Amino acid sequence: MAAPPARARADYDYLIKLLLIGDSGVGKSCLLLRFSDGSFTTSFITTIGIDFKIRTIELDGKRIKLQIWDTAGQERFRTITTAYYRGAMGILLVYDVTDESSFNNIRNWIRNIEQHASDNVNKILVGNKADMDESKRAVPTSKGQALADEYGIKFFETVSSRKQARLFVELSPLKKFLTQSAKTNLNVEQVFFSIARDIKQRLAETDSKTEDRTIKINKPDQAAGDNKAPERSACCGS
Repeated sequence: MAAPPARARADYDYLIKLLLIGDSGVGKSCLLLRFSDGSFTTSFITTIGIDFKIRTIELDGKRIKLQIWDTAGQERFRTITTAYYRGAMGILLVYDVTDESSFNNIRNWIRNIEQHASDNVNKILVGNKADMDESKRAVPTSKGQALADEYGIKFFETVSSRKQARLFVELSPLKKFLTQSAKTNLNVEQVFFSIARDIKQRLAETDSKTEDRTIKINKPDQAAGDNKAPERSACCGS
């Protein structure tokens, strides 16, 4: 029987393809750069076309190779092709907590997922730029959580830009605590690890069900053989 497409070669146990979608300027590229190699950018450069980065992580004793596709540059024209949706095993829906329209458009992005992606694709909602001054915040955390609950998906707020994090530290009375958060890129690792773990579990369950079906298919033949053996033995003994 052919192995599942996510199954490993020698250097990894699972290959998981993720897709970052959301309005232009919400920080998808910053999230990707932060997670893939710890780098960051202090200036906005629109990605041309679709690009991807790879990072291999360890999860529950398994090596997971993440192939993460960044759609920045295409989202403004909604030209993300069906092939990218279909190929994704997990999709990160990203909005900017200081831009309410980017949050409202999440419903449009979810409709695109429902139309073009696989039925069992994992989704996660990400409110980026959570480190900005509260006076600039347009989408409360509770509103993001409510939307995630409505669709039955996980929700995280993230900090992906060092420049933004420093601003937040300077404005906050909790300077010491937030300095630590800024250094650790608030929730960026957690977002990718969380969706990767959920996908790995789904793939493992699929593998298990496939094995169970194989066993059940073989059992009738085995049982038939067991029933025939006594009949031949009785015939010979008569």
